Amino acid sequence: MTSVYSPSFSSINASSSLASNKSLNLKFGCKNNNEMVMKKKQFRLTTSSMKIEVANAKRQNNNDILTIKRQVADRYRQGTAVQGGVGYKQTVVVRSSEVGADKNATIECILNLLQETAINHLRTSGLVGDGFGVTPGMLKNDLIWIVTKLSVEIDSYPTWDEVLEVDTWLRPSGKNGVQKDWTIKNLVTGQILGRATSNWMMMNEKTRRLSKIPEEVKAEISPFFLERKEDESAQKKIEKLANAIYINKNLKPKRSDIDMNHHVNNVKYANWMLEAIPETILEECQLSSITLEFRRECGISETIQSLCQPDKNDGASEIKFKKYEGGNILNGYLPYLLEDNHHRSFTHLLQTEGHTKIEEIVRGRTTWTRRNI
Repeated sequence: MTSVYSPSFSSINASSSLASNKSLNLKFGCKNNNEMVMKKKQFRLTTSSMKIEVANAKRQNNNDILTIKRQVADRYRQGTAVQGGVGYKQTVVVRSSEVGADKNATIECILNLLQETAINHLRTSGLVGDGFGVTPGMLKNDLIWIVTKLSVEIDSYPTWDEVLEVDTWLRPSGKNGVQKDWTIKNLVTGQILGRATSNWMMMNEKTRRLSKIPEEVKAEISPFFLERKEDESAQKKIEKLANAIYINKNLKPKRSDIDMNHHVNNVKYANWMLEAIPETILEECQLSSITLEFRRECGISETIQSLCQPDKNDGASEIKFKKYEGGNILNGYLPYLLEDNHHRSFTHLLQTEGHTKIEEIVRGRTTWTRRNI
């Protein structure tokens, strides 16, 4: 007698006889073999769905643990709570994908480290509900963090495969702001390689307008404030750039530049600013500090201009030349360094292009020192 095919189960033999199939029909409540096959398929699909739901539930539970429980150490991210639980330090290694041709970490790498450790700090504090360090209270009020200013100073660039320790902490800034600070050092020697400070405010995710900090959110974050002396030099405002020698036009965001807050990520702005720096400065000098003042969001559909002007009285001079270079130099002046101990500084502006009303996106300043050859 010809056997009927049935899907393999641990308790079912694919070569079983018709008699065995009849007994299975009774077990599954089926009238015939075709109905049995359909029920088995349905059973498999239901089982798979249940497994997926269980996995998602476990994943959600794990996230809930991270958002509710404070952690002394985060072994997955190599992070540790310090200073009585209000500070945070994280160990990181500079990867090959994060260095340039000189084997030094790029400014993009450093800015990404700052952003990641800031979020992980809130995570270990038990505050993260969703998004970029969004607390449960912020989530309830449709609020997200935005950075209004970021200043980074680099004494010595980390190199490929160097093990770093990034320390970070929070401070209050005015009535409706938070200040986030960092130090970056070599884990082995303890040498301070760089430091950074930033101002953060809250924005309503739906209206895209700045918001006051609700009392429930203040109650969430204020226990983690660390009182330290404010760096007044980092708080100096950057004047609006009226004229620029160097300009790079037609810069457009890519989809990969958009972050989970649905606008261009802060790190991309730094790259756009550097697009207007003269080639001679990029070749002969190294970026020693960068400051960004964020004026408004930038979306995927916008076109950007990057303007750059050398600052006066910074220990450098200018030499006039006649050759037109790369479409970036407008009036034929090229800055250069006269002495090794001098620095060169620039004021930057990122603004919209092609609109009836030109709008500022970022004001910036960079400082450069001669490379050690």
